[in-house]
Amino acid sequence: MSPAGPGLPGPALLFCPADRPDRYAKAARLADAVVLDLEDGVAPEHKDRARDLLVAGLAGLDPDRVVVRVNAPGTPWWDADVAAVRRAGVRLVMLPKAERPEDVEALAPARVIALCETAAGVLAAPRLAASPSCAALSWGAEDLAADLGGTAGRRPDGSYHDVARHARAQVLLAAAAARRPAVETVHLDHDDLAGLAASSAEAAREGFSARLCVHPSQVGPVREAFAPDDADVEWARAVLEAAEHAPSGVFRFRGRMVDEPLLRQARAVLRRSGG
Repeated sequence: MSPAGPGLPGPALLFCPADRPDRYAKAARLADAVVLDLEDGVAPEHKDRARDLLVAGLAGLDPDRVVVRVNAPGTPWWDADVAAVRRAGVRLVMLPKAERPEDVEALAPARVIALCETAAGVLAAPRLAASPSCAALSWGAEDLAADLGGTAGRRPDGSYHDVARHARAQVLLAAAAARRPAVETVHLDHDDLAGLAASSAEAAREGFSARLCVHPSQVGPVREAFAPDDADVEWARAVLEAAEHAPSGVFRFRGRMVDEPLLRQARAVLRRSGG
């Protein structure tokens, strides 16, 4: 497992429906954290039962590697979900359709991964990230498309529509400005492991710290994508060592001019590697 930033247990966060307690332990073993889902993964008529199953099933899991996705504020299940995660002592909660810092703070003392997946949520991303209860920001293309009145978040080739890419960038910028980790959204085609690997590597290069997974087969490619390769780690260590002996803040290293922005990138590489 490579670090995913303060407040997150690792780069691969795997969803598991909360009404399937038989899958909890396996999902927790496979991924850096299991996201026990009370929202989209559970049919409306099963939500109350799923909540009871989740509370009972938490006892056998590492609390530092469990995230609970509650139902959104304003739904019939919100109040009971908030009460349940508080009663169970859940440490990390995922808030869907996040739009108001007050809803993030309503889940305290748990820390919150706020999902910016509506127009209001994307526009509120800086305020959500600034909440003292916010652990990270994430986003969702399909929910956003639905909120906008659209029919798809992606083009037929799998690439995001421009408005989705704009929202993604807004969330990443808001998270970075507040010094919070940003979590990349799901890759829905769990048979497309090559596409998952490529887009996860891109997300890591851009500054995302982790990714949501919808199938166990996605965990390995996500972990690999977010872990810097040996050459990057060697370069980072070497350039930071060279900086300690450089006569000024700008110096030449292996044929390239280096200054503070590149040194910050080197430090980020070592954080991702755990070194």
